[in-house]
Amino acid sequence: MTQTGWPDYVFHPDYELPSLQYVERFIREHRHLPGVASEKEILKDGLDLGEMNKTLLQKIEELTLYVIDLKKEGAWQQEEIDGMKNK
Repeated sequence: MTQTGWPDYVFHPDYELPSLQYVERFIREHRHLPGVASEKEILKDGLDLGEMNKTLLQKIEELTLYVIDLKKEGAWQQEEIDGMKNK
């Protein structure tokens, strides 16, 4: 089976990346990632590996965006610290 609808939409400027606060709350409440089937659902309905690959790629792409944002934030903070040291 060939998959369609690959999740590169995550990199589209209009994509709304869920906040990490939302993800944390969701995990605490549901014990799995948003958009990923729970163990209970998998045991009941089975697993479509192609769909799971798409979902996992979406999560990897979202993680990549979070890491990029964190790197920018860290660089900005370092600039602020360096600026304070030079005063």
